[in-house]
Amino acid sequence: MATNPSSRIPLIYPCGEPPASGTAREIAPGVLWLRMPLPLSLSHINVWAVRDTEGWAIFDTGMHTEATVQAWRSLVGAGLPLGERGPNRVLATHMHPDHIGMAGWLTQEFDAPLWMTQGEYMMARVLIADAGHAAPLEHVKFYRLAGWGAASLDRYRKRFGGFGKRIYSLPQSYRRLRDGQTLQIGEHQWQVIVGAGHSPEHACFYCPQLKLLISGDQVLPRISSNVSVLAIEPQANPLDDWLQSLDKIKRQVPDDVLVLPAHDDPFHRLHARLDHLDRSQRRALDRLLALLSEGPKRVVDVFSVLFARRIDEDTLPLATGESLANLNYLIEQGSVAVTEDEEGVAWYRLVPAEPRGSSH
Repeated sequence: MATNPSSRIPLIYPCGEPPASGTAREIAPGVLWLRMPLPLSLSHINVWAVRDTEGWAIFDTGMHTEATVQAWRSLVGAGLPLGERGPNRVLATHMHPDHIGMAGWLTQEFDAPLWMTQGEYMMARVLIADAGHAAPLEHVKFYRLAGWGAASLDRYRKRFGGFGKRIYSLPQSYRRLRDGQTLQIGEHQWQVIVGAGHSPEHACFYCPQLKLLISGDQVLPRISSNVSVLAIEPQANPLDDWLQSLDKIKRQVPDDVLVLPAHDDPFHRLHARLDHLDRSQRRALDRLLALLSEGPKRVVDVFSVLFARRIDEDTLPLATGESLANLNYLIEQGSVAVTEDEEGVAWYRLVPAEPRGSSH
């Protein structure tokens, strides 16, 4: 792809230091920036509060931990940032535990309904229901195909069903968000833009009047979204979904918005960031094709051209999922084929290009 000059423009971070846990900063009229701690290498998630007719609309929630509960309690009450009413509705961009971990707690504590897309709510319910069950044979086979050894497979079996560990019990009903829907929140209208790739039906929220985009994990300023194939859908092509979603956001949201991401700081120059994410992904695919030109490879053999960091047992599942997303994309493009050997391991190879002028 040709280099887009705008992609060399550095992003602008106009909001200064982030708020401490349990505090809030106003970054636009009636819009508060909150931060919740995470017990992960990624230390925080941003939560956005928008003043509603009564109380506040909350976008994403943080992971269910005691530290997050205390942070929320320090925000609601007389003289506190969210006042005595607190949240009157909770909107989740998607179903990952750092985004919905406190959703059930907030809806219960403040009698505030949960709003999600159907795909995100239902997938969350499915994955939470895995708790207490043995790892399915199909899932173990999925990782054996990727080239995992016996020790890694045993570790997977022991850790299976842990998705809901940091999620407070979800409410048994929700209000459905749909692509193209317009929500009236306080004095302003917010448009729902649904994408995919990082998760099944990830919702972003765009307010033309305030020139704000709540982007969740779909667009992040300093890291790229995790785009993975999961064992529940081995032939999925989430990378194509994600690239199409980036293009959709660029078409529907102007460049002059302030982007409010789930991680890191609010930033300007959305379109430059979208261009960079797309171009970086295309370069990764080119590196993968170059590696496969050397001969057939397993999933675990391609990590070196896709990730800068060393892949250990903790990062192995994510690296496997992301690598498969790249490989499945190339299979769909007709550039790569896969075969299974006698040991139940998948090998990926280039599909020879047809000679020019060949007839069918």
